[in-house]
Amino acid sequence: MLNRPLRIGTRGSPMALAQTGMVRDKIVAANPGLETELVVVTTVADKILDRPLSEIGGKGLFTKELEQALFSDEVDVAVHSMKDVETWLPDGLAIACILERDDPRDAFLSPHADGLAGLPEGARVGTSSLRRGAQVLMHRPDLKVVPLRGNANTRMRKLESGECDATLLALAGLQRLGLQDMARSILSVDEMLPAVAQGALGIECRADDAAIRDLLAPIACARTTTAIAAERALLAELDGSCRTPIAALAQIDGDQLKLDGLLFLPDGSRHWAVSRQGPAAEAERIGREAGAVLKEAAGETYTRHLQ
Repeated sequence: MLNRPLRIGTRGSPMALAQTGMVRDKIVAANPGLETELVVVTTVADKILDRPLSEIGGKGLFTKELEQALFSDEVDVAVHSMKDVETWLPDGLAIACILERDDPRDAFLSPHADGLAGLPEGARVGTSSLRRGAQVLMHRPDLKVVPLRGNANTRMRKLESGECDATLLALAGLQRLGLQDMARSILSVDEMLPAVAQGALGIECRADDAAIRDLLAPIACARTTTAIAAERALLAELDGSCRTPIAALAQIDGDQLKLDGLLFLPDGSRHWAVSRQGPAAEAERIGREAGAVLKEAAGETYTRHLQ
């Protein structure tokens, strides 16, 4: 047990604060008597809201300042949505704990239709995600994908004001904010394969901080950790970033893991799919092999358009 409050680093968005509060409650429940302190850190991604992440440096912009706070000993841990965590972590830092995953699916929001199929021709779907945009266009090339950034509340206000006709948000995020009733429908993973690690929360700390790791160990979910390992191994094999439309979902049944992955051209005109299954204990190998299959299938098209 620490002899001082555990300093928990978080972004200041309503979503980040809500999920960090959930994580804090789980840590305290597992370590009775532990005191905590929330340390709000503003990231570049919170400051620049008028451009897609792919244009300003990728998803690492959600985590860079939090990682700097870890290095400078301003915080003991940092809470992240695992889908925002860079494929490779800085030396000296580690994801010490991944909590049980929430629903990884995407929610469809629109005042005009219950799903993509119901939108009129030429309707505008607002999203800052290349993955979502590519899948929208894969199913409905007649639709128009328009940039839409900001936190969940901001994006819903933009939808209500008519900046777009529909948008997509992570169901887990809406649930954490108590806004799941705003969804017109939940898209199946066959229609919209999730982002790597979507729905999972991770806790990052200094790699050599054994005391912090001990505090976090009781709330880690082995099943989710295994699934995320497979998905992130696929991502690493493809050198994935926010500039690369990639989707993946690993599901575990008993001691078996099934991994589905998709790689797209940003305009949705082409895509490559892979499905692999094997022992859950070999999650990273399955992920690497699935990524290699996608890379080989896409070939020069991948190199030319996605790198």
